[in-house]
Amino acid sequence: MTAAQQQEDGPGSGPTVLRILLGAQLRRLREARGFTREDAGWEIRGSGSKISRMELGRVSFKERDIKDLLTLYGVTDEQEREQLVSLARQANAPGWWQRFGDVLPSWFQAYLGLEAAASLIRTYEIQFVPGLLQTRDYARAVISLGHVGASTADIERRTDLRIERQQKILDKPNPPQVWAVLDEAVLRRPIGGPEVMRAQLEALIEVSKRPHVQLQIMPFQTGGHAAAGGPFAILRFPDRELPDVVYVEQLTSAIYLDKREDVDHYAIAMERVCVDAEPPNQTAAILGKILQEHF
Repeated sequence: MTAAQQQEDGPGSGPTVLRILLGAQLRRLREARGFTREDAGWEIRGSGSKISRMELGRVSFKERDIKDLLTLYGVTDEQEREQLVSLARQANAPGWWQRFGDVLPSWFQAYLGLEAAASLIRTYEIQFVPGLLQTRDYARAVISLGHVGASTADIERRTDLRIERQQKILDKPNPPQVWAVLDEAVLRRPIGGPEVMRAQLEALIEVSKRPHVQLQIMPFQTGGHAAAGGPFAILRFPDRELPDVVYVEQLTSAIYLDKREDVDHYAIAMERVCVDAEPPNQTAAILGKILQEHF
């Protein structure tokens, strides 16, 4: 995958990024066993060119093909097989977000697919509370800032999308671990006004108590730090063979990175930020103090 904006290929095709992740894993498994693309193509009643397209993430996946290839490649562990088959289902199936297609840019649909498949989501924010942790009123205020002139109905629909996204990720039976580091400026910027911000800070205190959520604050007094360049997220997946993906959002597009050297650079920055920030067990006290002082 290159540092390029990822697009949806069409209705029901599933996020391109998920297909690329699965295709890359299938290629690694094939090469590890010494099979050619033609060998693999024969196994699934296809051709070497079909295997090439699958490994590049350019086509959808049939479950039977995935299972046959995993058998050919000697993958017998049931948990590993199910993880890869499950990833194929997610890559093929229309996401819950498809019905928001009228307000959802294609480059963000890819991220929603990745987020749904992730087991660990690490994020660093310098301006806004992460979307997964926003209250409805705060989300509405943030969305309004980014869509000046949009109708009330449009803003509400985008807000509904964000709230449903939270529910799909944070409230599902086995939610991912979410590790968020927020610059102190995020907490002192009164997005939506004092009342909205007060409710948002109170919500952060509550969500920080969830066992699968770690929340840290980067205080002003720290000065410069490793992630000063801007916000980003790093997603990790249940199968350890799948590469981490770095997501960097821009105003009208997004960059997805999975090359090892790129991911390592961001991972080191994230680790430094976590070390420099206040520990998670201090977060509630810090938020409470800001509430008392400013809201």
